Amino acid sequence: MKLKYIGLLFVGLFFLQLLPAAAQQKLKALIVTGQDGNHWWKGSTDAIQKILENSDRFKVEVAVTPPLGQDISSFRPTFKSFDLVVVNYGGTTWPKDTQRDMEQYMEAGGALVVIHSAIVPMADWPEYNKMTALGAWDGRDERVGPYVYYKHDRLVYDYSPGSAGHHGLQHPFTVCHKKIEHPILKGLPPLWSHFKDELYTRLRGPAQHMEVLATTIDDTDARNDGREDPLMWTVNYGKGRVFVTVMGHVGNDPELRYAMECTGFQVTLLRGCEWAATGQVTQPVPKDFPSDGIQTFRKEFKAPFNAK
Repeated sequence: MKLKYIGLLFVGLFFLQLLPAAAQQKLKALIVTGQDGNHWWKGSTDAIQKILENSDRFKVEVAVTPPLGQDISSFRPTFKSFDLVVVNYGGTTWPKDTQRDMEQYMEAGGALVVIHSAIVPMADWPEYNKMTALGAWDGRDERVGPYVYYKHDRLVYDYSPGSAGHHGLQHPFTVCHKKIEHPILKGLPPLWSHFKDELYTRLRGPAQHMEVLATTIDDTDARNDGREDPLMWTVNYGKGRVFVTVMGHVGNDPELRYAMECTGFQVTLLRGCEWAATGQVTQPVPKDFPSDGIQTFRKEFKAPFNAK
């Protein structure tokens, strides 16, 4: 009888291994949003939630702050209840208690993903600047740390004076992977074309414990002298992992979130989210990923039937 039960146990374990990872356990993700003076945060949050949930890898909740100009002192999500926190936010600095909650969450091994304009706010919160490593605007200058970029295939920390942040008109650009063996990028084309986006450059900050994963050259900036500006990077903060992507601009109506419809943005976001939460990437390289000179789109924010 005992042998019979042992046999059934092994059979059960065998079939459990055949199940996809998503069917075994979904990662709990929290999107923090609610304020952004220059972006349609509702539209971008909806897109991010669809991207994550359509992958079957994540279960998503959304925490929305009070609107710009209103009191946010009571805004205090329970970060420790989630495997991943995604910041899609561009407003008032969080209350001190909420700041400390996030710091403790990350110090203990939490996971953070920061998207596009979320590198702009909260310059007066030193630990957030360490989590994002680089930022833009919001009064940042040489006092917050160096500009960081590649030039002549070397990573440069540039301490020259100057304000942080620049973008021109939205335009397509080529993404260049610098760390092709990193789990987020492994197996993906090293060069690919991203659909038109609001490209952030001249980023600067503490730049501690960071690894630049991908860059681009902003050929619309007349001041560019051959710099390759960071597009995606990771940061170690305490025992936690951070993934930052400055792609993903969304304008002020539903027709202006085309940057997030780009397959490259969606796939790298998904892989970055899984890596931040688990330290690895189990998602296969999809067949519809863009390549050098070739753009592809997932307008419904999910993979088409032939993507795998």
